[in-house]
Amino acid sequence: MDERSANRTGFSPSFREFLGYLRVEAGLAPATLEAYGRDLRQFEEYVAERGVATPQDVSMQTVAEHLQSLHRECGYEATTVARHLATLRVYFRYLYANRKVPTDPARLIERPTRWRRLPGYLSPNQLKALVSAPTPEHGDLWLRDRTMLELMWAAGLRASEVGRLKINDYNDTLLILVVWGKGSKQRVVPIGTPAQALVRQYLAECRPHLARFQDGRDEHRLLLSFTGRPLERVAVWQIVKKYAAIAGLRDVHPHTLRHSFATHLVVGGADLRVVQELLGHSNINTTQIYTHVDRTKLRDVVRKHHPRP
Repeated sequence: MDERSANRTGFSPSFREFLGYLRVEAGLAPATLEAYGRDLRQFEEYVAERGVATPQDVSMQTVAEHLQSLHRECGYEATTVARHLATLRVYFRYLYANRKVPTDPARLIERPTRWRRLPGYLSPNQLKALVSAPTPEHGDLWLRDRTMLELMWAAGLRASEVGRLKINDYNDTLLILVVWGKGSKQRVVPIGTPAQALVRQYLAECRPHLARFQDGRDEHRLLLSFTGRPLERVAVWQIVKKYAAIAGLRDVHPHTLRHSFATHLVVGGADLRVVQELLGHSNINTTQIYTHVDRTKLRDVVRKHHPRP
């Protein structure tokens, strides 16, 4: 939608105010703010085509039809549609609380949980192949890349989180990572021996060369680019895709390592509350999806504990 059309809808001022509130008051990360902005602009385009000019004109039916169009016409998966709904819920809740709209049109719309797809994950052997893929023949940054992949698997890190790690976030005595997640929430995650060894090697052999510039561009980040700057989220995606292809793995992205981390813990018998803490989930319902990943675990429990298995 062009700029003149956007201005006619009357949504833009409320979008700016809402996103400003999320940035200043809620302290959301830039990537999260961008996602909210994209979802709102897509909603704006949809309602503008149907003659809805202001937030006050939006009805519950309008919101529901928009979500249905995302699934049917755009082909979005349930998780993406659910994210759009979450954006609209927070947006209209904010407007209603500040008396900008007479009612909250998104409040009673149910989340499309029936569409939910289980997260993709890799087996331990596949992950070993992935994290072992970076070798010296892949260039001077192979050690950084292997360290990054090992940390993502060892601690269940998001792409934005691994790039945000600072040197002091790694404690070589306690063998933990301090991770800053969504909304600047902090969590502490222990890491295993392979990750510890790689971080030590990387800090000794690789990072000093990447941090050769003495102008503060490294921002004390743990993982750096070739230019000595912090590793960006897009670069994390590219690195994961590169070595997944080398390892012969398909449909692998940064979140696959996070899903694998959680899945292996749950399948191994970890308490769901502990997994929630390690992942930094605010709601246990988000973590519960991992209980549905491995049905063989349920059969094993029945065989072991039921009096007539």
